[in-house]
Amino acid sequence: MANRHHPSVFLVLVTVLLSIHCSEQLQSSHSQTLLRIQQLLNFPAALSNWNSSTDFCNTDSNSSLTVVCYEDTITQLHIIGERRDTPLPRNFSIDSFVTTLVRLPSLKVLTLVSLGIWGPLPSKIARLSSLEIVNMSSNFLYGSIPQELSSLSSLQTLIFDNNMLADTFPHWLDSLQALTVLSLKNNKFNGSLPKSLGNVENLRTLSLSHNHFYGAVPDLSRLTNLQVLELDDNAFGPQFPQLGNKLVILVLRKNSFRSGIPAELSSYYQLERLDISSNSFVGPFQPGLLSLPSITYLNISGNKLTGMLFENLSCNSELDVVDLSSNLLTGSLPRCLVSNSSDSTVLYARNCLDTTNQNQQPQPFCHTEALAVGILPETKKHKQVSKVVLSLGIVGGTLGGVALVLLVFFIVRRGNDRSKTKNPPTRLISENAASGYTSKLFSDARYISQTKKLGAVGLPTYRSFSLEEIESATNYFDTASLMGEDSYGKMYRGQLKNGSLVAIRCVEMKKRHSTQNFVQHIELISKLRHRHLVSAIGHCFECSLDDSSVSKVFLVFEYVPNGTLRNWISDEHARKSFSWTQRIGAAIGVAKGIQFLHTGIVPGVYSNDLKIEDVLLDQNLVAKISSYHLPLLSNMGKVRRGNSSSGLKNSSNSKSVKQEDKSDIYNFGVILLELILGRQIKTVNDADAFRDLLQASLGGDEEGRRGVVDPAFRKACLDQSLKTMMEICVRCLVKEPADRPSIEDVLWNLQFASQVQDAWRGDSQSSEGSPGSESRGLPFH
Repeated sequence: MANRHHPSVFLVLVTVLLSIHCSEQLQSSHSQTLLRIQQLLNFPAALSNWNSSTDFCNTDSNSSLTVVCYEDTITQLHIIGERRDTPLPRNFSIDSFVTTLVRLPSLKVLTLVSLGIWGPLPSKIARLSSLEIVNMSSNFLYGSIPQELSSLSSLQTLIFDNNMLADTFPHWLDSLQALTVLSLKNNKFNGSLPKSLGNVENLRTLSLSHNHFYGAVPDLSRLTNLQVLELDDNAFGPQFPQLGNKLVILVLRKNSFRSGIPAELSSYYQLERLDISSNSFVGPFQPGLLSLPSITYLNISGNKLTGMLFENLSCNSELDVVDLSSNLLTGSLPRCLVSNSSDSTVLYARNCLDTTNQNQQPQPFCHTEALAVGILPETKKHKQVSKVVLSLGIVGGTLGGVALVLLVFFIVRRGNDRSKTKNPPTRLISENAASGYTSKLFSDARYISQTKKLGAVGLPTYRSFSLEEIESATNYFDTASLMGEDSYGKMYRGQLKNGSLVAIRCVEMKKRHSTQNFVQHIELISKLRHRHLVSAIGHCFECSLDDSSVSKVFLVFEYVPNGTLRNWISDEHARKSFSWTQRIGAAIGVAKGIQFLHTGIVPGVYSNDLKIEDVLLDQNLVAKISSYHLPLLSNMGKVRRGNSSSGLKNSSNSKSVKQEDKSDIYNFGVILLELILGRQIKTVNDADAFRDLLQASLGGDEEGRRGVVDPAFRKACLDQSLKTMMEICVRCLVKEPADRPSIEDVLWNLQFASQVQDAWRGDSQSSEGSPGSESRGLPFH
């Protein structure tokens, strides 16, 4: 009995009780944290069963929710929601959310997918120092990845796919030596990749698809564990990257590569999927790629690869997809591809193969195109022949009543010792000049293609027109076709032979210009194609027969038939039919056009002097910017309206670029002001006065806000939608450029205004079929 009250026994009992009490406290703390997360995420369906009595560590897992505990601490949290297209409400605070999240300090695995989380990722997330896996895909994160993540020494997987993250590639990632998976697909990252990326030696998967990256890919040959490399839909190039040979998946589709394919690619024996399509790769195709032991998918389409195929070539019997189309291949289709075609997909159109199937080109076509990219058969007479410089559409004089020359291109032949000859470079005339341009001349205009976000919808392929086509389209420049004239030249309405309407700007050269300079400008113009720009579809050069210098440039643009945005807003006959929803849609369209001009081309196009009368509407009332800054016109010595600078700047850390960026933001704010008020803004003083009016109304009640807007939609807009539009408009119009929002910030707010409006029962009429008027706007100054 004495032992029952022994002090040591009593001490053990107290220790056990305290331990149980502390464990219950810890469990309760974590439970409260999870319930707070549920509340901050606006009670998503995946968390619908959570309540104060839930035993979180012993709940059944499913595809949408998993909580894993170890010794009464939460180590894994997986939540997958259904908010792929809509962000959380405006009252959501990502700072509060992350502050709550870090109360789970033992987290090793964090998955937060499709939950509508928006805002810049706070640096305090790095307080979760045990993190090994982070997946926050399919949300609305913007800004940059905080550098504080570099302190997470255990981090192995980092996935931020399908967000709106921007800035340059994180230069500090090489400090994450445990990193094996990095996926940043479908964001807005820009700039080039740092050389230090080649030092992350444990990396197995690198996915950077659908961003704005450009420039050379750093040497990745030291990444001996790299198995998946996805760089598609950027502007990487021009050289094929240096890689290790353990790759399983290699996707370089839709970039700016213009080199040959290295021979060692045929020794990548683990390669299962290879996609290098839609680039400008040149040189011989390597038939050995067809017989790689693991290959199942091979796509080389849309390049300028040459070589002769033979029937007896061997193929991997497991090949499911082979796409050789749109190259310069000759010879016969391998029998192994023909025999496999019933069980797999085999495409080979637009080559010069000895078959009548799939629309083959005539043999001379591939030879001429090979000349255009500098790929020539070896001859004894010529040791070196340079690449074709340019294809020019001209019309020569008549000779015997027939056209002598339709197209001209120059081939410059350099001898081994140019100093020994005084003869000028040889100029040859060809009726069917190839359309390929040299990679050297286009290295300064890198196109960034974003099919999902930035694609030009329904436009024909950009091409070179002959002067004969231009004359026919305008009825020999009949005055009835003249749409107008400004300091850059005349604008004609034309109709092509296929019946499509076009707008043709005629620009007369005041002085001689080098063909090389024109090639660079034309390449840039050919890439300014977007759903919300009046896009170029071709060009024509008229050349002097005396010295072959360019005397006129004709730029051919799509024709936009439905009048200007100002007509629909301010004109009495149309304004009532242009709803609030349509006005937000038009604003989003203009913002997307500006975003493309700033980030869709490197270097970006800034200082566009945007005005509401320069925004045209197509047959479906889709807004298109018709007047933006073309360096080809600015560099001719003409006076540009509003700004005399070239407008083409490298998008680096340059103050002038930031200033020009925010100049377009201010002009966009003026357009927003007209959309909201329904009245013309003619001067800066007008803009300032009405900005102050909106600012004052934002501090008042809903009735006060509705009292200042256009009566045409006053009763048909949700106050939250209207308030959001007013707020971003006021921010765009602040006097200090540095205080104006980024175009990404503007676009996010506009899309939020649209979403809350659509969710309301207010006006949601389609813009299709609405009445309009014929455009007399002049695209492009």
